[in-house]
Amino acid sequence: MPTQSELTVSILGDSRHDSPLHAKGRRFTSPAIRVRYQARLGSDELDGQDLTFEKAGPRERIFFDPAETTAAFVTCGGLAPGLNNTIRSGFYELTHNYGVGRVVGIQQGYKGLDPKEGLEPVELTADGVDGINDMGGTVLGTSRGGRDPVDMVDYLEAHDIDILFCMGGDGTQRGAHAIAEEVCKRGTPRSIVGIPKTIDNDVPYVYQSFGYATALEEATDVLRHAHVEAKCHHNGIGLVKLMGRDAGFITAGAAVAAQEANFVLVPEVPFPLEGEGGFLDALQRRLETRHHAVVVTAEGAGQHLFESGDASTDASGNQRYRDIGVFLRDRIREHLRDQEIEATVKYFDPSYSIRSVTPNANDRFLTDRLARNAVHAAMAGKTDVLVGSWNQATIWVPISTAVAERKRMDPDGDLWSAVLATTGQPNWRSPEAS
Repeated sequence: MPTQSELTVSILGDSRHDSPLHAKGRRFTSPAIRVRYQARLGSDELDGQDLTFEKAGPRERIFFDPAETTAAFVTCGGLAPGLNNTIRSGFYELTHNYGVGRVVGIQQGYKGLDPKEGLEPVELTADGVDGINDMGGTVLGTSRGGRDPVDMVDYLEAHDIDILFCMGGDGTQRGAHAIAEEVCKRGTPRSIVGIPKTIDNDVPYVYQSFGYATALEEATDVLRHAHVEAKCHHNGIGLVKLMGRDAGFITAGAAVAAQEANFVLVPEVPFPLEGEGGFLDALQRRLETRHHAVVVTAEGAGQHLFESGDASTDASGNQRYRDIGVFLRDRIREHLRDQEIEATVKYFDPSYSIRSVTPNANDRFLTDRLARNAVHAAMAGKTDVLVGSWNQATIWVPISTAVAERKRMDPDGDLWSAVLATTGQPNWRSPEAS
């Protein structure tokens, strides 16, 4: 559980200017309004009752003079539906509502903030952002991995960038925090604001990161297709691998939404592969009774089944995982062949096609809300801050607190209970299954 100081957002200094939103008749959010950390009351749930977050929203007075301010957007890491929508909504909040004089885009993620790469900022205009909300991917380009924060802050200073909006997951936000720390060392008034983007939905203090809802919808369609393939063959098996390195939100959510999966494998619940009651045994019994099955696995599931892990890391510093999808495909075929059971296995790996689609209405609405509240935070002088959501409210939380852990699905929670009820698969967390 965090302390109150770990939930307290940094601010660059006194708010010196009246907000231009006064002229637009906007309702402002008082800094005194807080959102409770623990909303439930009960004798066994009193811990955390005195902890609060700062509620996001426009402030009556702001830190930056809009006419003299330059803001920048950078998109990092893997693609997710809604990146362009976030850029567009943030641009219009900055220019139309606050009157910020200059907005730019950083090319190719944090790579573009490295002066040695020679990538100049892209000037963003109303004509330039028109229609990008209907495009997948990111018009700014992206890359994985961080750069030296000293070099990145040098770049901000060289291009007179006062505000930097960093869109990405936990790796991106760790980079944003490093940039904010370097800015603080130099004592310069620059705001660094994180906007959570990951289809894995694994950023703490964020009920739903943008991209997740669209990915869930796309994954649900894939499961339906896998079910059709499986049912059209005697002993047909549709095996689907979805994104989710350390969290099974997409996999579990798609299984519940589609109502077609018979086995759901996630990183949070290690499962036995061999022997009585193991996955292969349960799959065989399913084929013997129903003659078809749909299996969906998260990419990070079943890593305990490999004799040795991959010691290398990717550009973002994440350990490379072994391919559980191909492993299961081959092991299922081998097991059924040994049991002299004729079966057809259809393997689906839609990971990157899911990430590159345009966002659905849910994510379009969410990106707009996150972008505008990110702008409110920056203009108020908040820094080293992430736009989050807690107890049905939009909040601001220190990036350092948000990246201190990774959000994972609760194996004792409602979502996993729904998976077990929907699939009827063994509960491998129970004593009987161990």
